[in-house]
Amino acid sequence: MSVVRRCSRTACRQPAVFTLTYVYADSTAVLGPLAAYVEPHCYDLCAMHADRLTAPRGWEVVRLPADNTSGGPGSDDLEALANAVREAGRPPAIRPPAPTGQGVETNRRGHLRVVKSDPPRPEERPRPSVHRPSRDA
Repeated sequence: MSVVRRCSRTACRQPAVFTLTYVYADSTAVLGPLAAYVEPHCYDLCAMHADRLTAPRGWEVVRLPADNTSGGPGSDDLEALANAVREAGRPPAIRPPAPTGQGVETNRRGHLRVVKSDPPRPEERPRPSVHRPSRDA
């Protein structure tokens, strides 16, 4: 027994052939081949509703070509698309600042602490500039 996925539009009984995914961070609607699995926050659409799809003002619709030759979803194209959508939805990674030196905790009061820096190593100390008078004077 084969289970046919139906269009997500209300009262539409047509078989689904496309999957619609939104990328809110980029204001983009992505319409691609039918996903291999039913995903939350994705909508399966029939050919008629996919052709009539419009996006809100300021949004872009990206239509990926459907692979009609295999009779089903493409190999890894849809999975790569889903991974790209997930990656776009993640917050950017914040890199910690570079360490400036070793500190030693000397005192603590509640959540506050006093940290004293170790003196710099001799090779890290700035060299003093030496002023030499010229022989002409």
